[in-house]
Amino acid sequence: HVQLVESGGGSVQAGGSLRLSCAASGFTYSSYCMGWFRQSPGKEREGVAGIDSEGSTTYADSVKGRFTISKDNAENTLCLQMNSLKPEDTAIYYCAAGAWTYELTVSAYPYWGQGTQVTVS
Repeated sequence: HVQLVESGGGSVQAGGSLRLSCAASGFTYSSYCMGWFRQSPGKEREGVAGIDSEGSTTYADSVKGRFTISKDNAENTLCLQMNSLKPEDTAIYYCAAGAWTYELTVSAYPYWGQGTQVTVS
């Protein structure tokens, strides 16, 4: 069965960096689109970054130039490098997998991890 397990969250001061990882199993990872989403209390889940099977990427305007998504097909791992973090980046970050698109739409991704907390103060 599909499993997505995030790691790397934590607490950091504004301006700092964190690197999130997502270990994927149970599906043909190399042919899937992957995405990072986040959700903070009282807000809807929003897309942060997406990557397709060929390495094309897309980012939310709020993170462009600060976050970088990468996909390692040999290790079945998805990463999100987050630099210049801001307090408004505080949220639970989720890894997601989908077969058809890397657009940042929640409904396009049927598979989700359990999330990892990122807190920026």
